[in-house]
Amino acid sequence: MNNPSVSARFLRSALQPEGACISNAQVLSWIAQRNHEVQIQIEPIKLSQMRDWFFDKESGRIRHVSGKFFSIDGIDVRSDYGNIHEWRQPIINQPEIGFLGCIVKEINGILHFLIQAKIEPGNVNCVQLSPTLQATKSNYTQVHKGKRPRYLEYFNGEKPHRVLIDQLQSEQGARFLHKRNRNIIVEIEEDIPPHPDFVWLTLGQIKSLLFYDNIINMDLRTVISGISFGELDRNAIDCLEILTSCTEYTAGMLSSALDTERPLYSFEEIISWFTSQKVKYTLDVKPVDLREIPDWVITDEGLHHKDQLFFDVRYVNVLISNREVSEWQQPLVAPKEEGILAFIVKKINGIYHFLVQAKLECGNLDVLEFAPTIQCITGSYRNSRKILPYLDYVLSVRKDQIRLDVMQSEEGGRFYHEQNRNLIIEADDDFPVECPENFCWMTLHQLLRFVRFNNFLNIQTRSLLSAISLLDQK
Repeated sequence: MNNPSVSARFLRSALQPEGACISNAQVLSWIAQRNHEVQIQIEPIKLSQMRDWFFDKESGRIRHVSGKFFSIDGIDVRSDYGNIHEWRQPIINQPEIGFLGCIVKEINGILHFLIQAKIEPGNVNCVQLSPTLQATKSNYTQVHKGKRPRYLEYFNGEKPHRVLIDQLQSEQGARFLHKRNRNIIVEIEEDIPPHPDFVWLTLGQIKSLLFYDNIINMDLRTVISGISFGELDRNAIDCLEILTSCTEYTAGMLSSALDTERPLYSFEEIISWFTSQKVKYTLDVKPVDLREIPDWVITDEGLHHKDQLFFDVRYVNVLISNREVSEWQQPLVAPKEEGILAFIVKKINGIYHFLVQAKLECGNLDVLEFAPTIQCITGSYRNSRKILPYLDYVLSVRKDQIRLDVMQSEEGGRFYHEQNRNLIIEADDDFPVECPENFCWMTLHQLLRFVRFNNFLNIQTRSLLSAISLLDQK
């Protein structure tokens, strides 16, 4: 991504509202068609009915007989961050690194992304748009004894390609223990006819579809969030013709993505702030038997909190006719309620800044990550309006301050019907620049610079950034 021509090509694709192959209206019809044509059946079952999953009495966890895929473990957490300093909980332990990858190709001079209509057992609406390749190591090495994922050969070196983005990115730190995936975008020159489950879309089309509820899945959102658009000085930005036809907000976001001259804090100052936050707090996580977690109940039907809080672990039998393996069984984590993720943005020095939080989660690999201004992944936020900084402000804003308001699903391969309300709120002029010590203002360009590196932006931040369109939405 250091090559300016690559950034410029991504920017050009982001400014294309319609592609050469299919319109967005046709995409929505195609998704409906795939939902109709693919056989899908998700049924709850008991742990004792699962063929390849069991409760390991020796280790005190729920795991697969192969020792692969993932397990449901118990952890003991000690930290001096926040108001609760010690707790135990179940967590998904999936140590292997999978692929989340997009193939791109120039069509009529514009980069198009090869996008898959993929069904995951936990998806709220069955079909969602996903990257070209979305596969755990256990899947692409065929531990399940099924077919290889389509187009794997363009990511594992078997066929020629040019790597445009290659990053290790974290996933939900409250649900996964040290989970990371390889987010990668590769460019090809050869013509490959797309399978009926795949279409070619511009980046602008993908971002436009992000304004619909639950159309773009979490894995595609994290892949495109790693795309930056280069950098320009203020005079060069002012000369961009696109600015004359955009709303003030859209033009301002484009400026924030490109401008390097007007951030409130320098890149070095932000690194120093983040480092000081990291060394201030401790995080000690140790494994514990699931049977030794207070207030959690294990039965043959699943795992749940005695007060019906947080989430459940359920067991399901899955039938999806177009997958590499058409039928299997697995645990899924099911939240009790939807959550809320929100960024507050404000013009500072004439350019949009995002109010970023340094947040600790028990599954983080390196203690803290950049999080949105508000990150509440369960409905508990309703009782926290006066406790969490900025939550009351976000929930009380006028409609004309809301720049994004959409429901987005979390990863349906591990989570059952988990979705969060994603918001971007433009602050009033009198909204204070001063903020608590674990918050910091950053431009979009700075955030996109940090996303190139491991363990800075968490998945919730990347999900919100992926939805920032450089085109006005109708």
